[in-house]
Amino acid sequence: MEGSLGLLWAVENSWKNWCELLNEADTLGVINIIIILAGAIVLIIGFGISGKHFITVRTSTSAGNIGEDGILSCTFEPDIKLNGIVIQWLKEGTVGLVHEFKEGKDDFSQQHAMFRGRTAVFTDQVVVGNASLRLKNVQLTDAGTYTCYIRTSKGKGNADLEYKTGAFSVPEINVDYNASSESLRCEAPRWFPQPTVAWASQIDQGANFSEVSNTSFELNSENVTMKVVSVLYNVTINNTYSCMIENSIAKATGDIKVTDSEVKRRSQLQLLNSGPSPRVSSVFLVVWPLLAPSTYLMLR
Repeated sequence: MEGSLGLLWAVENSWKNWCELLNEADTLGVINIIIILAGAIVLIIGFGISGKHFITVRTSTSAGNIGEDGILSCTFEPDIKLNGIVIQWLKEGTVGLVHEFKEGKDDFSQQHAMFRGRTAVFTDQVVVGNASLRLKNVQLTDAGTYTCYIRTSKGKGNADLEYKTGAFSVPEINVDYNASSESLRCEAPRWFPQPTVAWASQIDQGANFSEVSNTSFELNSENVTMKVVSVLYNVTINNTYSCMIENSIAKATGDIKVTDSEVKRRSQLQLLNSGPSPRVSSVFLVVWPLLAPSTYLMLR
């Protein structure tokens, strides 16, 4: 009899333990479901606030030439609903907007005074995803970090852009007939910051021409940019010489080949450190940490 009672007691305790385990499992399941539903609600609200979706916005680091017009490049996912597209350009450290485009036209009501009359977007290209900004009469103080902010019927997004300003120009090389010996004169009208100048020769590759050349920098009338003049002495006929001018923004090269019968010239200009810098809206970065714990609980 006592053995039967002990067996019944053991069965009863085992049943209670199983029930407690099942109740605990149900509780974990309910908690998981609640967390998942909460995350989903936050996700839906986040998308609702952010325009239902995020869009990709891309910019390119670029440079502006002082006194000339520049382009701050920005593209986004196209949207045929022009009146629903909002483009805002902002500059770090500046109160007010650099430029705003909305309802199919420019809006200058909140534009900062330093950009007044100097900005425009390419209105006919907005619907195909071009939010680039034309900046007239680039100033040295225009350098800085800009943000291209976009809102469309598809969502919103933004990207930053580093804009450098300076002066750069293509050099021109001529034979200096006024010199006592055969020489070449390389001139470039506008550079800032002050560049370095180096000469090279196709025949004498790797040679150092610093001892047979003379370079000077002449400040221009606006007291910012400078004219670069470099003279190379003791040149030989039937050889190609290159005058290379470079600063932190641009690199320019002028080539010249002098023969008995003709003079051939070629020049090129390259902007340095320019390229794409894609950024997208940070909606998912906010929502993901809320969803992660529930995923972890489900996999335990």
